[in-house]
Amino acid sequence: MDSKSKNNSRKHAKRSRRPVGRKATPADVIWSFLQVIIGSFVVALSFNLFLAPNSIASGGVSGISILVHKTLGITPAYTQWALNIPLFLAGLFLLGKRFALKTLLGTIVLPLFVLLTADWSPPTDNMLLAAIYGGIGVGIGLGIVFRGRGSTGGLDLAAQILHRYTGIPLGLAVACFDGCVIAASGIFITPEAALYALIGLFATSKTIDIIQSGLPLSKVAFIISDHADLLVEAILHDLDRGVTRLDAHGGYTNEKRQVLMVVVGQMEAAKLKQLVRAVDPGAFVIISNTAEVVGQGFKSE
Repeated sequence: MDSKSKNNSRKHAKRSRRPVGRKATPADVIWSFLQVIIGSFVVALSFNLFLAPNSIASGGVSGISILVHKTLGITPAYTQWALNIPLFLAGLFLLGKRFALKTLLGTIVLPLFVLLTADWSPPTDNMLLAAIYGGIGVGIGLGIVFRGRGSTGGLDLAAQILHRYTGIPLGLAVACFDGCVIAASGIFITPEAALYALIGLFATSKTIDIIQSGLPLSKVAFIISDHADLLVEAILHDLDRGVTRLDAHGGYTNEKRQVLMVVVGQMEAAKLKQLVRAVDPGAFVIISNTAEVVGQGFKSE
């Protein structure tokens, strides 16, 4: 290979390594940082209105700060800063600079908002309501932060470090740290408080999933029928939805069959079943929820 060809190959290799997709605009960058700030404020508000007044330590550095406040009387915001900043520095040293700026932002502003909203009056002293609504509020806030591709630091960074250097699955590492905090709340506060903390943690995790992926408002249907052509026509014209043909073989007969895949809105599922029943009463239909659909006729990213 001559030198000119080598240079062209190097240029092509450099071009091929460039990330594919739309380049982030300054407005995108500003919005992502605003999401970290807004999400941190929602987390802090939920912490001070529901979790802290009722001593519900549902995991994370915020849970540790509740334990420290309950046992030593130290203001939760100070405990969060005291733990978050060293964890951030350790993560920066051990994990690299990826997302460092947004993580630093969340690490600083979350305890700041906790400090600024510490005197807000809690709306309830019912521990069950506090666990549910506090967990939902924290989940909404963290979901917004994650959508901005940021982090509030804390024990999530510790879990990432543990995952990186021990090979323990990340989800298990997070669960171990949160479990230790909840177990400690059962020892230093009350066993009942630990049970409510589990409810709060469950509400938080489910809410984060909803904020990240949206409510399951769409359904995906797989239809196996001997009248695939008629069904395709009916779905395209009567239901006004797209349909995809998938080639398949019967497991018992080994006969070649077609499986039709259709994505519909939740309100259209009943109409789809009626349509299939009218065209082919013997068709085999599988309908299940789908967490997120991005594309024409559904959500645009």
